[in-house]
Amino acid sequence: MEPMEPRTSWTFVTNHARILAMIQGDPETRLRDMAETCRITERAAQSIVTDLESAGYLTRKRNGRRNHYEVKPGTLFRHPAEGHHGIADLLQLLVDLSPRTGAAGKPATDGDPRERDPHS
Repeated sequence: MEPMEPRTSWTFVTNHARILAMIQGDPETRLRDMAETCRITERAAQSIVTDLESAGYLTRKRNGRRNHYEVKPGTLFRHPAEGHHGIADLLQLLVDLSPRTGAAGKPATDGDPRERDPHS
């Protein structure tokens, strides 16, 4: 029996979760950086932010030329199977798994790369 090729049409983590985790990690992250990280268009990233804001998961305030986002504490999963659980632990896990980024969402290059945590 030949090994099956991996399916690439789905992932365990949705772009909604990725973007919410990015905002949790950096409340002033730019749509451009969200889109680049998720490999989607800026319009799709904007639509996801609008979804999350409309559903009560985050707030957005204008701060000069940038947006400042805030993930609302105590929000719950949307699916009834997990609906009684808060999303905070999942978001923290995703934030911890994400590589640290500097300006424009690029990986930070401060210090000796050999000193970085190999799990980041």
